[in-house]
Amino acid sequence: MAGNEECMQDVEELDAENQMNRGLKNRHVQFIAIGGTIGTGLFLGSGKSISLTGPSIVFVYIAVGIIMFLLMRAIGEMMYRDPSQHTFINFITRYLGRGWGHFAGWTYWIVLILIGMSEITAVSTYFVTFFDTFGIDLSHWKWLIELCFLVALSGINLIAVKVFGEAEFWFSMIKITLICGMIATAVVMLVIGYHYPAVQITGSDHISPAGHVSFSNITDGFSLAPNGWLALLMSFQMVFYAYQMIEFIGVTVSETQNPRKVLPKAINEIILRVLIFYVGALVAIMVIVPWRNFQPNADGSFASPFIMVFKYAGLDWAAALVFFVVITAASSALNSLLYSAGRHLYQLAKESPSPAMQRLGVVSKNHVPARAIVVSALMIVLSPIINAFPQVSSAFVLFSSASSAVIIFIYTLTMIAHRRYRVSGDFMADGYVMPAYKFTNTLAIAFFVFVFCTLFISDDTRGSAIAALVWLIVFGGFCQWRQHLEDRDLRSAVNKVDRSRRSRPKVSADK
Repeated sequence: MAGNEECMQDVEELDAENQMNRGLKNRHVQFIAIGGTIGTGLFLGSGKSISLTGPSIVFVYIAVGIIMFLLMRAIGEMMYRDPSQHTFINFITRYLGRGWGHFAGWTYWIVLILIGMSEITAVSTYFVTFFDTFGIDLSHWKWLIELCFLVALSGINLIAVKVFGEAEFWFSMIKITLICGMIATAVVMLVIGYHYPAVQITGSDHISPAGHVSFSNITDGFSLAPNGWLALLMSFQMVFYAYQMIEFIGVTVSETQNPRKVLPKAINEIILRVLIFYVGALVAIMVIVPWRNFQPNADGSFASPFIMVFKYAGLDWAAALVFFVVITAASSALNSLLYSAGRHLYQLAKESPSPAMQRLGVVSKNHVPARAIVVSALMIVLSPIINAFPQVSSAFVLFSSASSAVIIFIYTLTMIAHRRYRVSGDFMADGYVMPAYKFTNTLAIAFFVFVFCTLFISDDTRGSAIAALVWLIVFGGFCQWRQHLEDRDLRSAVNKVDRSRRSRPKVSADK
């Protein structure tokens, strides 16, 4: 008990300048961590992943999940040392310098805004699709749907951090319920040896063939790379993006009650979540639907595996159910993006010498960075305006896809900052220490480089990879050059003061 009291006393001392309110409870953080692991990609995009590599996609999800766990262990170790930080980006500044910190901070905020624009578009699209299953056409009201969702979620973020945590708790609960329900359905169908007829699946332009539920759907003709090794390599980038934003929990620490107890627990359970929610769901899907049955539509899209499973089980309202949950998942992602973008812009404003920017570096009476949240929301609301202009929209698609590639640089810089932390005087040997860090840290960095290289394989991703490299060279180079000039000016000022002191005549003791 005494050890815990001493630990909390340290947090209170670190919190001397933390104006945020520690309103997130353990259950909030645990479900925020789950929500950060489960995105819309699992519900809608897993069909494409399965078609690419077949049953071996399970091993890809496990492998990528382990690497993302290592990333979170590195972030967790540094956050455990200083849980008053509003974002893990601050450690890049601390251990790699202001140049890389400036690059990472602004880049990550821009990435959040671009992803937020994509998510708000996705929310309205799924909303329209949901009502379309009932014969109600809302396609002409997409802009209003986007505006209403954004206003509602911004309001949740502005009221209090506890309200945000409660919203994420229930968003995550809905997603978990659907996944567990689907897995349970698969188990029952497997036990009774269920057979299903050929049916037309919502979201598919061809008839899905009849079949039966059996493990033979996975094992028969199993091959590690049934569509070739290039397809297997490409699956890594797809799965990597499915895990994107898993680091979001590293932004909640400064507003979490008892962070040094809650944070390690949330991170340590990542592997269990991967096994249950990703591996469990994928195995359940492929036990019911032979992986070769996942065929693209004429426009390259795929039907949702979740809709297929429930449809085969005889639930005619499966499409409405799944799209309701997908709307929830997209809303959860947008809610989290607003939270994270607000905290990052708040941190950038506090560090900025610009008086205009510093006005964003304040908290409201509810202890939330309200101004930074509102500005971030206003940037995201540009999405329907951008979509109204085809030329602008096509450029936005390039920037949006490039943002996903750029985030690999942020992850890599985070791991390098962690290595610097381990050899610094800040290292907390009795903290939440990442095991065998020299090997595990290097392994994670090597994997991020590997994923970035796979972006050059396909024509669809090569442009975003090139755009990301240009951003790194141009903006990263600018930030380093800016830091060099600031350091030079500082050294010049210090030398000038030293010379001035040495040139002063010495006053004798007699006088």
